[in-house]
Amino acid sequence: MPWILLGVIAAVDLLLSWPRRRSISVEPVGEVFVGEPFGIALEVSPSTVGLRGQLDWPEGLKGPSEFDLGIGKATIKGEAIRRGTWVFPNVWLFWSSRLTLFEFVPKISFGLEVAVVPNIRRVQSGEISTTVQSRLFGVKENRAIGEGTEFHQLRDFVPGMDASSIDWKRSARHRSLVAKEVRAERNHHVIIALDNGYQMREEIAGLPKIDHAITAALATAWAAAIGGDLVGLYAYDAEPRLFLPPEPGRAAFTRLRSRTAELSYESRETNHTLAMTELNRRTPKRSLIIVFSDFVDTTSAELMVENVGVLAKRHLIVFVALRDPILEAQVKSTPSDMNGVAETVSTGQLLHERRVVLERLHQLGVTIIDTEPGNVSARLISTYLEIKAREMI
Repeated sequence: MPWILLGVIAAVDLLLSWPRRRSISVEPVGEVFVGEPFGIALEVSPSTVGLRGQLDWPEGLKGPSEFDLGIGKATIKGEAIRRGTWVFPNVWLFWSSRLTLFEFVPKISFGLEVAVVPNIRRVQSGEISTTVQSRLFGVKENRAIGEGTEFHQLRDFVPGMDASSIDWKRSARHRSLVAKEVRAERNHHVIIALDNGYQMREEIAGLPKIDHAITAALATAWAAAIGGDLVGLYAYDAEPRLFLPPEPGRAAFTRLRSRTAELSYESRETNHTLAMTELNRRTPKRSLIIVFSDFVDTTSAELMVENVGVLAKRHLIVFVALRDPILEAQVKSTPSDMNGVAETVSTGQLLHERRVVLERLHQLGVTIIDTEPGNVSARLISTYLEIKAREMI
């Protein structure tokens, strides 16, 4: 008798709660910058009491696995952690029957795509354009007048001007003192070289090193485009993968952004000898070459140092290394046991070897930028502006 009663109650519960067909509408997400949060706005119709949902997050995105849909709507907060186009094929819905004897779990397909692209937030904000224009061209005049090598114009000499700027031949011809104005030379070649080997897949501050490098590279490419220089791109791992010759203007930046978005996350070891040799062959004109790379110790860095040194004999090299704040903090912390002591000692040795490698590169005439990911863009743009102002290329 109890089983019959339970069966009747279950049948009644099913009749009262039999699920109607539900549909899901979702707002397009559009492009998301890598490393930044985003939201997925879902609406389920019809709604029901206690409605919940679940998403299977693809590899390049992360967020909560379950979320509440009590009023039929929800905005799920996520974060983009890898470049690429990522798809949510399905969403699972969960709700209990009227008498809570059953739980319904339908799967509904909706095929939401999220395109994760390189982060150009600082470019869009106008911060870089303002910095470059104020440093190179001044606030009122859109030209860099003063120290430089490129002739700009002649003007009458007035007291207070540098006497070395007087053009004596033209002054004699005009029978009055005439001064030459020069400005910083433009149209330099700036090559961004991205090491895309397996070591650049290591995560720092929640993102792979290669994504931090691409963000800084695009910021610098925009600064160089504003500064009147030609920007090119070179990507390599076990062999050279991509070379875009230096081009002027903002169109070059658009092309660089598109191609860096297509770079995959490689698992191969970098061949620095082949990469640097090929880059040297492809850049006959003296250029500013910005190398983003990484290394583990002095042994693994030996070939990299040797080949970057060969490149530095012909070009001006800026070497960018990303410092891991966790390792820096570990060395400064006080270990609580012997395992902690061993980890601190090994980390300290690793950081010491890192400094040795960077010092060797510095002795070869390479400009070193060794900083945490959050500071690398600002440091690199500042270094570029200093190089340009000092006519080092």
